[in-house]
Formats: sequence, C-alpha cells, structure tokens
Amino acid sequence: GVTRAVRDSIIEGSIPPNLRDPEGHWFGLTVRTRIVYASRERTRPGEPATYEELADPKWKGRICTRSFRHRYNIALTAAYISHHGRDAAKSWVEGVKANLARKPQGNDRAQVKAIWAGECDISIGNTYYMGKMLEDPEQSEWAQSVRVEFPSFQGSGSHVNISGIAMAKHSRNPENALTLMQFLASSEAQRVYAETNHEYPVDPDVPASAVVSAWGLPDRDVLALSAIAEQSPEALKIVEETAFDDGP
Repeated sequence: GVTRAVRDSIIEGSIPPNLRDPEGHWFGLTVRTRIVYASRERTRPGEPATYEELADPKWKGRICTRSFRHRYNIALTAAYISHHGRDAAKSWVEGVKANLARKPQGNDRAQVKAIWAGECDISIGNTYYMGKMLEDPEQSEWAQSVRVEFPSFQGSGSHVNISGIAMAKHSRNPENALTLMQFLASSEAQRVYAETNHEYPVDPDVPASAVVSAWGLPDRDVLALSAIAEQSPEALKIVEETAFDDGP
C-alpha cells in the first residue's frame, strides 16, 4: 500500500520478469547470490553442491550461520518451500540446525571469520560480502581462507536476493522518479552499481565486474521472487517451530 505500479517498456526491457513485481510495484537492479563460504583447508572444491546437502549429517558440527530469522535466510527457506513443500522444508531446517557448530550469531561476515578461526567449515552468505571483505585490510585474511561455492536447488539454480527500486505511492514528482528508475535500470547504472557493490547486474547483457566474474557465473533459480515472498510467512513459522536460533 505504499508503492504505486509502474509500467515502462524501458525498465521492463532491462529487468527479467522473475526479478520484478508482476504488477510493477518493484524492480530488481542487481542480484546477490546466497552462496556457501567453504574452508579452503577443510573442504573439497564443489561441496556442498546443493542447498539440500546442508542437512546431510556429514556436515554435523561444521556449519555456521547468522540468525535464520534474518530476511536472507527466511527467503532461502521460502524458496525451499516453493521447490519442495512445507514438510520437506521443515525437515531441511531441522537437519541444518542439527549440523550447526554453534548458536546462530553475527552477520554473514562473522561466519567467514569463524571459518578462518577454525570454529566451523562452511557458512551461508551473500556474494557481495566477499568483495567487501577482500577490500577490507582487517577482513581480507578471513576472505582468503574460504572458497565461494554456488549450491543450487536440485533441478534448478542458485537462490538470489536483489537490490531494487520502487516508486512511492504518494510521490510528488512521479515524472522525475520514473526518470531515475529508467536510469538505474540502464546498462550504465547497472554496471557502476554492480562494480561498486560487488553484485551481479540483473540485465544479462551487462557483464559483472572482474572480481565478481572470478567467482563464476552461476545458474540462477528461475523462481519468481514474488512467488518466494508469498512463502515467507510460512518460512518464519518453520524457523520458530524448530527453534533454529537456539542452536544445536
């Protein structure tokens, strides 16, 4: 109720349908993939290959994560529901909880520090944090201790979040707002923002930065973000029912 619908051929021509609201209330500008940071010393390249594998007992005592109540992990759980149903998603959350090395805490960067310190072997995080850590003199050593792995859902691709834009319902300058939105959807703006914040452009014709490209260009989950969002309330219920944040 706080946004107005925008229908514009310039914006829609740059942003894939699954990364924007079907009714035009929001549009993705860049993509961050929900990945696994894996210890270079204590894991093998290519593992885990899927999100489903995070619940495998082989990872018992080896996973770190921030709170599963955080919107990033709620969205990942909602995507799991969309792919496999509620019962399977709850079993998955229970399995991941059983594999935790410690009680969920901190942010995504804190999990990489924990891997560097030997507290766990893998963690869940967003791609752009890796770029931010590599730029930080204090955190670059943490970042260099892990690999970026792109797990996928079985039969699909890697889960993504977005940075996006919407027009306020009561905007007093809708014409100027639309001009700004058109610019931000342009290849020029997507390139600048993606390079600055280490994210993937939503426009497939705009290349990612050299740093981001070095990690690889994963297949993205094709689920519409609007469909995932519909499952978010149920995802939060699962997190609460399993008392995930209480730890192992």
